[in-house]
Amino acid sequence: MPVRRIRELIDSGLAELPPGALLAAFSGGLDSSVLLHALAQSAAARDRGLRAVHVDHGLHGDSASWSRQCREFAQALEVELVVRAVDVARVPGLGLEASARRARYGAIEALLATDEILALAHHRGDQAETVLLKLLRGAGPEGIGAMRTLRPFGRGRAWRPLLSIPRAALREYADRHKLSWIQDPSNADPTIDRNYLRMQVLPGIVRRWPEAEASMAQSATWARDAADFIDAEAERALARTQGLDPATLHHRQWLALPRALRDPVLRRWLRSLALPEPTQYQAAELVRQLGEAGEDRQPCVRWPGVEVRRYRDLLYALAPLQLPISDWSGRFDGSELELPNGLGRLRLVGPDGTPRRIDPPLAVRFRRGGESLRLAGGGPTRELRDLFQEAGIPPWQRGRLPLVFEPGESGDALIAVADLWRSERGTERLAGADTRLEWTTADAAA
Repeated sequence: MPVRRIRELIDSGLAELPPGALLAAFSGGLDSSVLLHALAQSAAARDRGLRAVHVDHGLHGDSASWSRQCREFAQALEVELVVRAVDVARVPGLGLEASARRARYGAIEALLATDEILALAHHRGDQAETVLLKLLRGAGPEGIGAMRTLRPFGRGRAWRPLLSIPRAALREYADRHKLSWIQDPSNADPTIDRNYLRMQVLPGIVRRWPEAEASMAQSATWARDAADFIDAEAERALARTQGLDPATLHHRQWLALPRALRDPVLRRWLRSLALPEPTQYQAAELVRQLGEAGEDRQPCVRWPGVEVRRYRDLLYALAPLQLPISDWSGRFDGSELELPNGLGRLRLVGPDGTPRRIDPPLAVRFRRGGESLRLAGGGPTRELRDLFQEAGIPPWQRGRLPLVFEPGESGDALIAVADLWRSERGTERLAGADTRLEWTTADAAA
């Protein structure tokens, strides 16, 4: 019996949930009306402090009326309802539906308390639509796994207790309890991909294969299990292939991974650095360039917000670099000096971290080519190019290092290279061997 089945799913699901308050997402449509009504009948849900949220997108002339209907529905159930109005900004590359979804979930995430659980009314038909959409977009196991019953969301979790229930069962529940709900005309717009699948594609599939929705939901379960296994293996593989600097990866070890692991490791690595992930084409291009580039080459693959570069045995992932201004020069007296183009700050500090001053001041600029330095402690004068190569400093970083010069009648003399090296004269002019040049920059780890 569908009514009993829905209540059993709610109660058994609540018993398995981790501790936390309960917030039901309530659009006022059939699905969320059934979910909120069923939750309101559950003593366990009320014991968790059940409340609901309705997001008014302001995209339809009746949206204010819909908000009132939702308030009345929740009030009849004696459930607190929070209404949030949002402005739906069109996100480049996203349609109106996706932009509205992003705004809706953003508002709900801001409302969600720590460890609170967001209850969502997605059902088996929604799951089948999601599987088809992901297949049409060429998704892998994680995408085909579609929606999970429980997953992290904001400061809490998102919970979908009705994923195994067909929509017909929700309709029967609503009819049995004489529920009324909002009919959003956008749900009948065939230009929206999900609506097209629901109205045009799935009915034909179900007529030919009546168990299609259940079968696709089962496939999603298998795919999620596979995705979880791959994710665990990718975590271990990343630990083996990552360099001492978290922003680096041993490229030969990465290329040698099985294809099923190579892409998940790349994406896990980038996520750990808070960098955007590539498209499938961009990831394939990275593999191609690494496989074809000779050892003397330094391939670089870019996509918005990211540059992945190879130097020697390592891949480096970094945000797009700002180039230094070649003719820039700054006056440096030891106090904090702001470098141009977001290249950081330079200051002189003592062993206890206190600022030190220099008089007369020195000059700071960036590499122009041909610079050399005789290191403190003796030895011949060395070209910076050779020092950089010996130290393994990536080529794209070399021109971004601040160089400290002592002005003189016969020209400026290089006495220090960022916080890396200094000459004997540099030690003298920088207030002794116990001081250090402190160079801080947002991408100093790159």
